[in-house]
Amino acid sequence: MSGTIVEPHLFVLFLVASLIIYITPGPDMLYVLAHSISMGARAGIIASLGMGIGMVVHTTAATLGLATLLKATPVAYDVIRYAGGAYLAYLGIQTWRTSRAVTGLPDAQAKVALPKVLWRATATNLLNPKIILFYVAFLPQFVDSAIGHTTLQFLVLGVLFVILGLLADFAVALLGARVGEWLLWRKSAQVTINRAAAVVFVGLAVRLVVG
Repeated sequence: MSGTIVEPHLFVLFLVASLIIYITPGPDMLYVLAHSISMGARAGIIASLGMGIGMVVHTTAATLGLATLLKATPVAYDVIRYAGGAYLAYLGIQTWRTSRAVTGLPDAQAKVALPKVLWRATATNLLNPKIILFYVAFLPQFVDSAIGHTTLQFLVLGVLFVILGLLADFAVALLGARVGEWLLWRKSAQVTINRAAAVVFVGLAVRLVVG
């Protein structure tokens, strides 16, 4: 056992792999993007924080070995997966139904219920059991048992992965908000944006259930 928490060479590989993962559009990124384009930067950032909270829970669960239990219990895994798919589908349907009520005015973004955005993003992330299984498949590749304290290594890498994810999602939220502001002034654009967000939510639901 050495004084190093994470083996330097593996740490560099971890950073490179994480960067590749986060520049590739995934469910969390699409979710944040949909919120920032349709509701503005604040909603996108809050959605990012919600996703980050969910990822922290997943990291802790994976560290405690709960991922192994989920993997060994297909019924529990499927229950969570289908619940997540149903919830995303519900959000998509609600977003589509309320899109007609959008005024198209810029100050409509100020009426976003940010606590609700935070709760929805957190719930969406937590109801995706694939994330915790991803941790189990991804992080151990960068854990070196030769230097000891493997649980601490797993936890450190997991937390760092969450932080990197937050930074990436923040960037996506800010970019999406700029796109949303540009489109907001176009005739009927806001209705189209919200309906596009609804399609994204339903698409993510399908991906979670059948992917």
